[in-house]
Amino acid sequence: MAGYQNIFTQVQVRGPAELGVPLPKGSLQRDGEGFIGISRLLGKIGNAQLGPIYLGWTGVASLFFGFLAFEIIGLNMFASVNWDPIEFIRRLPWLTLNPPPPEQGFNLFPPLDQGGWWVMAGFFLTTSLILWWVRTYNRAKALGLGTHVAWAFASAIWLFLVLGFIRPALMGSWSEAVPFGIFTHLDWTGAFSITYGNLFYNPFHCLSIVFLYGSALLFAMHGATILAVSRYGGEREIEQITDRGTASERAALFWRWTMGFNASMESIHRWAWWFAVLTTLTGGIGILLTGTVVSDWYGWAEVHHYAPPR
Repeated sequence: MAGYQNIFTQVQVRGPAELGVPLPKGSLQRDGEGFIGISRLLGKIGNAQLGPIYLGWTGVASLFFGFLAFEIIGLNMFASVNWDPIEFIRRLPWLTLNPPPPEQGFNLFPPLDQGGWWVMAGFFLTTSLILWWVRTYNRAKALGLGTHVAWAFASAIWLFLVLGFIRPALMGSWSEAVPFGIFTHLDWTGAFSITYGNLFYNPFHCLSIVFLYGSALLFAMHGATILAVSRYGGEREIEQITDRGTASERAALFWRWTMGFNASMESIHRWAWWFAVLTTLTGGIGILLTGTVVSDWYGWAEVHHYAPPR
């Protein structure tokens, strides 16, 4: 047992590569055997073993469609600077691939120079994400796990679809969607809030921010707690719940002494999971209602005594 622990892993596992449990019937075989102990730095931030990775056909297809989307976006940005590599690197944060203009409406096949490339990239990117979700779900089932990770990922995909497809479809215009780009995405966010009367007064946006900050707080509290009791084997949580004088009991005492209440070793993970999932779930609801149901959030807040009258 290490006498001192900091934010990095101090004790590293060294030994033969762990190849995992046998795969269920019908699965493709794993590629490679992985590498163990190839980098001490890698072992400081996680397990020193790298691989083997299981892609399967859904993983391969997801990477393929993701590559197509990345190439379409990148080559359009490259073309916008006249194929100048220096200018491309210098202006990359400001480069963009925009959705079709308002006059195209919700045309599924707009001309390439009128947002067609954006629609195509969005289709490939969405396909990539959904295939990756299927892979995540199937890998969990194959290992006999719960599918909590897949459903948490689905919450993030929900927000992505609301921003890029569902809300533009309801509004009847691709121009309502988010452009592909760094600063243009931020500009879209600012313009979106101004256009629809200050998104800060959207109650679902407020909930989303509460869950976002709450997720950060819960993650920090739990991570700090387990690191603080790691000298007592705190990472072996399930084994310790019913024992006395263990890391679990000390961690519970700390929070009862400092806050008057402690989550259990199980419930803290449910708290964290729900807070993270509800961040994108409520955020997507707030975006979906904007423009479709409520066109002026500040005006809505005035009517409901949520904001001071102007």
